[in-house]
Amino acid sequence: MSANKESKDHSLDPGGSVSGQRDNPLGKNSFEKNPLDKGGQPTLKVVGLRAGVEGLGSEILRGVDLEVMPGEVVALMGPNGSGKSTLGHVLMGRPGYKVLGGNAYLEGKDLLAMPVFKRAQAGLFLAHQYPVEVPGVPLDRALLRAMKSKERNVIKLTSSRNTHVGSGDINDEEAVCNLSSIDKELTAELGQVGLDQRFLSRPLNMDLSGGEKKRSETAQIGLLKPKLAVLDEIDSGLDVDALVNVANRLVGATTEWGLALLVITHFNRLLTYLKPNRIYVMSQGQIVDSGGPELALSLEGSGYAQYGV
Repeated sequence: MSANKESKDHSLDPGGSVSGQRDNPLGKNSFEKNPLDKGGQPTLKVVGLRAGVEGLGSEILRGVDLEVMPGEVVALMGPNGSGKSTLGHVLMGRPGYKVLGGNAYLEGKDLLAMPVFKRAQAGLFLAHQYPVEVPGVPLDRALLRAMKSKERNVIKLTSSRNTHVGSGDINDEEAVCNLSSIDKELTAELGQVGLDQRFLSRPLNMDLSGGEKKRSETAQIGLLKPKLAVLDEIDSGLDVDALVNVANRLVGATTEWGLALLVITHFNRLLTYLKPNRIYVMSQGQIVDSGGPELALSLEGSGYAQYGV
């Protein structure tokens, strides 16, 4: 399904500035029409995306086409080394990758033309396969800065539309969000995924188990309310109870504010709870198949040999 389409070359620079409402569906038919889908534009639309690692000359993504509508859960499966994580990195703008062709749009905006912080402000959240540990920065304070950055962006956008809101930078005192309000909301979000308020003041991802890191990232999604979350193996390290808690929170987000989910996973157990609207299979940097939940069950039985792996 690759496509050779002419497009701008959005290349990653070393600094990463420009680099390359449905009801809770648990137990329901995953192909039930999503009430949030009004037939409008996708939250994410990827067209003929080609990318590789800077300096190596190899092409990892070889013409990827996919889309995710508001409130949809879309799964991306495939063998190791097929390019799934690379897709997430390129969408987020991680340094070291070079976009060789194609485009990616977030609600119609050219995602690849934005610096990394603008992609986050626009509503993109990447939950890493291996979340980075940040010593000395408590979880609540990290999210306070993220929320204030988001708030500044919203007010600046509002002022640019000639409303009553004035322009200019906003200092900490003028910002609506504060540490007290963040702690209250974040405590509630942590509770939904089985973590307590002690995690508020712990340095970001430091000395946490793999499952705790994934639950923390889910709580961050609940607080920040992005438009699109790319989840890179969010299920790894989660025990059975934690998996259910995380899945329930993510499903709830698709109805609460129309969160679009692109879920990278190797296993059907997560999809049993998320009930994806659609599953894509990636192999050798291309989307080679798509289908419904039955596709994941088929892959568990037969593997990827049918795709030449």
